[in-house]
Amino acid sequence: METRGKFTKLAAKLAVHKERLAIWAVGILANNFFVYAFDFVLYPYVIWKFGLLWGSAIMFPASFTVCWLMLVFYDWAKKDWIAIETIKELKEYGGQNKAVNFLSRVLKMSDPAAVVILSVWKDPFITIAYMRKGAHQYNGLTWRDWKVFIASVFISNIYWALMAFGGIQLIKKIWELLN
Repeated sequence: METRGKFTKLAAKLAVHKERLAIWAVGILANNFFVYAFDFVLYPYVIWKFGLLWGSAIMFPASFTVCWLMLVFYDWAKKDWIAIETIKELKEYGGQNKAVNFLSRVLKMSDPAAVVILSVWKDPFITIAYMRKGAHQYNGLTWRDWKVFIASVFISNIYWALMAFGGIQLIKKIWELLN
């Protein structure tokens, strides 16, 4: 009986937040599909076709433009469709919950580290959406934000250019060994 009561409480909490959860599910799924197509299909193809130098010269501005346009759409929509604003709320938490306070302290630890980690793990759009000051403001980029965004574009693209080039070289070597 106790388990049923806990399940009922959980279901009630989920029902209250079902619109937010649905927006996150669709937004994160769509963003991941787009990012994976860009990072794992388009990026390696361009590096393979044009080489490391020219491929990078093509993909740096492409990445900048795509991520900036996603940010423009994100601000225009004024919806937290990737859950970043909610995570930023946790960063600003000051309540009694010890676990959430610990998470808040971890999120506040190092902005430069967060820029590098998010730039490599995700992309410049996610990085700048997280690094902007305040939650749920959707108000474009300040001078500081532009510097963070451009740094993220460089970090992300250096990483992906080298990863794509290294992967292509590895596949070429394996192909040579097999033939």
